[in-house]
Amino acid sequence: MTYTVLRLVLFAVPLVILLLLGIVWYASVIAAALIGLCLSYILLAKQRHAVASDLYAARHRDKPAPSADDAEDEAIDAAQAEAAAGDAHKNAPGQKA
Repeated sequence: MTYTVLRLVLFAVPLVILLLLGIVWYASVIAAALIGLCLSYILLAKQRHAVASDLYAARHRDKPAPSADDAEDEAIDAAQAEAAAGDAHKNAPGQKA
């Protein structure tokens, strides 16, 4: 969040200065964007690296290992599904008991 706010400040300050100097608004926007880009590249390297590291960590986070309870729950669910399928097959119409 800090990085984003600082980038916006590095864009807004040159924009205001250029507009106060009387430069046409669209030229001021383009120039302010270029100035902000250059300044943020130079001045915000540490913050940019921190944001990149956080994004990398979030993207490559390992899935938590399944617990023994999860494996037990899956086994119970599978057994219940198999029992339900067996009951359905046994009670199908046209089948002799």
